[in-house]
Amino acid sequence: MERQASAVWHGTLKEGKGTMSAPSGVLRDAAYTWATRFANDAGTNPEELIAAAHAGCFSMALSGKLTGAGLPPERIATTATVTLEKTDAGQTVTRVHLVTRARVPNATAGQFAEQAEAARATCPISRLLNATITLDAALEP
Repeated sequence: MERQASAVWHGTLKEGKGTMSAPSGVLRDAAYTWATRFANDAGTNPEELIAAAHAGCFSMALSGKLTGAGLPPERIATTATVTLEKTDAGQTVTRVHLVTRARVPNATAGQFAEQAEAARATCPISRLLNATITLDAALEP
């Protein structure tokens, strides 16, 4: 049986925090506390927690890569959709789809795509998951 959940993260590395929203509530102020609690104490929903953590982790990694390349972002928003499969052996993430949009002054689409792929490769959660991870990265006008 498969289940899916998505979460959205808004923020940049410069701020050191962001706001994430998921169907069961809002996870706030949180580069370091994204996956620890829901603001409305709705409990834990595994795929939603993983989606929230991955959206934040990837956005922070992307912000760091862009800043390191001399392209400080004004805004980044990433949505992570996680597919969790429940089997007899437990639960495992099988697929993650990351969609990120950013406003980055003076960046070209090619530069942004390159930095997004580099962020995906270095995001700790991406490296931990044994899942298919797809990425859709585009600059905002």
